[in-house]
Amino acid sequence: MVLPLVPLPSSITESTGALSLTPATRIIVEQEADAAASVLADGIAERTGLHPAIAVDAARPGDIVVRRTARQSEQYTLRVGETAQLEGDEAGLFYAVQTLRQLLVTDGEAWVLPHVEIDDAPRFAYRGVMLDVARTFFDVDTVKAFIDRASSLKFNRLHLHLTDDQGWRLQIDSRPLLAERSSTTAALGRQGGFYTKEDFREIVRYAAAHHMVVVPEIDLPGHTHAIGLAYPEIVEKPVMNDGLLAQAEALSQPLPVAGEPYLGWGVGHSSVKIHDDATWEFLRDVLTELAELTPGPYLHVGGDECLGTAQTDFDAFIERVTALTIELGKTPIAWHEAGSADVAEGTIGQYWGSTTPSGAHADHAHRFAERGGSVIMSPSNTAYLDQKYDADFPLGLDWAALIDLQTAYEWEPTAIVENLPAEAILGVEGPLWSETIETLNDIDQLIFPRVAAIAEVAWSPAETREWASFRERVGRLGAAWEAAGWAGHRPAEIVWSSR
Repeated sequence: MVLPLVPLPSSITESTGALSLTPATRIIVEQEADAAASVLADGIAERTGLHPAIAVDAARPGDIVVRRTARQSEQYTLRVGETAQLEGDEAGLFYAVQTLRQLLVTDGEAWVLPHVEIDDAPRFAYRGVMLDVARTFFDVDTVKAFIDRASSLKFNRLHLHLTDDQGWRLQIDSRPLLAERSSTTAALGRQGGFYTKEDFREIVRYAAAHHMVVVPEIDLPGHTHAIGLAYPEIVEKPVMNDGLLAQAEALSQPLPVAGEPYLGWGVGHSSVKIHDDATWEFLRDVLTELAELTPGPYLHVGGDECLGTAQTDFDAFIERVTALTIELGKTPIAWHEAGSADVAEGTIGQYWGSTTPSGAHADHAHRFAERGGSVIMSPSNTAYLDQKYDADFPLGLDWAALIDLQTAYEWEPTAIVENLPAEAILGVEGPLWSETIETLNDIDQLIFPRVAAIAEVAWSPAETREWASFRERVGRLGAAWEAAGWAGHRPAEIVWSSR
């Protein structure tokens, strides 16, 4: 029997037999593992209907032991025999719990855990997903639900795209007009909204409880039309480009107009006034408050699609904004175009070009490594979760590619940018842009099952990944996703388990 494990652990040894779960099964807590025990109890109840008691006691056959140890961060072991034994540091135990939840299967009469020995650790330190809350605003509960889904697959970074031409989504005390005037709408005239500071803190707390670090993004210097609704003195007039004009005509969408909410999808027309002192006073205010709100080490400062901005002005802006981010005590992340500039030492680049780089994309990625930073791989033709599965899929876009499950799975992060050292690749991220989605069900339709493919690219050793194995394992996970109430696309090429 193929074990329904995604991402595939580093090492698995199977043996005959299984441990049955019964109403008498207990979760035994050792060495301050209470948090993991609680998550495990909830997961077992959700999947099986059983409600194991949590105890501090000597283990007996049939029990599950959760033990916190001083292992390397995120590393864990899982042994299932007469008892089930989970060991790891706090994060490792959380991941061990996710693996155990996936192992739960029914033999028709009882819920069982197959006898197995697993030693596991992630391949990449950065394993991220991104949610665009600017083009469509998603409330706190929806963001939490997104965290539930991502953390179950061992993602550890949540990139929130908080600002774009269509809206600004975070309360900034020193710039109150952003919430008052720049957050009221979204793409296609959808309802807008913003997170209060307490909302944002709640998202950060919830993410931390699921061992995810929040990476907030203020997209700069482009994608800034919404800022002009509140502070028009620091934003340039829209600059039209051929792509914007063609897209607006094809989709019957409006063009941007200074001082009016932008409801279309086109990009590249906006910019802050790069050389004005007022702009930098604004950015210092905003980024200072964001840094104070964010316990994680990163601030994402955008840097993409500044089509109407002179290259010298763009480079000057990137150099200054990444230096400001360092000054505020955070590590800047920027989309790969920012690699045209002398980014601040240690800046991380996020590569979103194709798996076959075009133009200067590869050179831009190299710049981050040359200046002491690293690169996150998010190739748009394999890792973008907002692209359609096929031409007839009702949600998503297709500008980068049609991305079926196999395409999302069969790519290698180290093979994209030639001569970029493997150690310079910090990790992998799957972005979900929100032009075409409005609900949690829409999110599920686009991310499942492809988010599982991205999870395995990010976690599992390259030499162990194999499509035939993955397609069988992910098919067996479908029942667990259904039990959790997670919808999603179910491609016909996968045999989906019902239990």
